[in-house]
Amino acid sequence: MDQQTTDQLRERRINLRLRHAQALTSLMEERSDLRGVHALADYFDEAVRWSA
Repeated sequence: MDQQTTDQLRERRINLRLRHAQALTSLMEERSDLRGVHALADYFDEAVRWSA
């Protein structure tokens, strides 16, 4: 892989991670009944809110 391809892949991963974090946070805000159902989702929801 050349440098440009590597940079593009890195950018895609960053954007995907951000999009997933936003979607998870949005879902957890809309559906408070989901808290406590999946520990990993709870962890990331808290981590995103604390990093803001």
